[in-house]
Amino acid sequence: QVQLVESGGGLVQAGGSLRLSCAASGRTFSSYVMGWFRQAPGKEREFVAAISTSGGRTNYADSVKGRFTISRDNAKNPVYLQMKRLKPSETAVYYCAAGRIFLSRLAREYAHWGQGTQVTVSS
Repeated sequence: QVQLVESGGGLVQAGGSLRLSCAASGRTFSSYVMGWFRQAPGKEREFVAAISTSGGRTNYADSVKGRFTISRDNAKNPVYLQMKRLKPSETAVYYCAAGRIFLSRLAREYAHWGQGTQVTVSS
């Protein structure tokens, strides 16, 4: 079983940056593909980024390519999402997730989820 706890959300001005962290419990953390998703009020949960078990491969939603970076440190276990040049439309609750499907973009393919962290981007 993997338990995930996100942190690092907050209020930032448009064009600003934030780094989200996801701390995972469980000795099998390094065997999971990790992903970040976000959900704005009234909208479906959408894929943001995913990273392979080794950290060597990544996958990004087109809307965040070049601005967001996902990374992981299997020795210390957090997964990070560095977000730059944030837009007001990216205001959402951001979720960390763990799964077994290589770099999946589908929320249903992630078995474990954190409680989410709020990111608010002001204009």
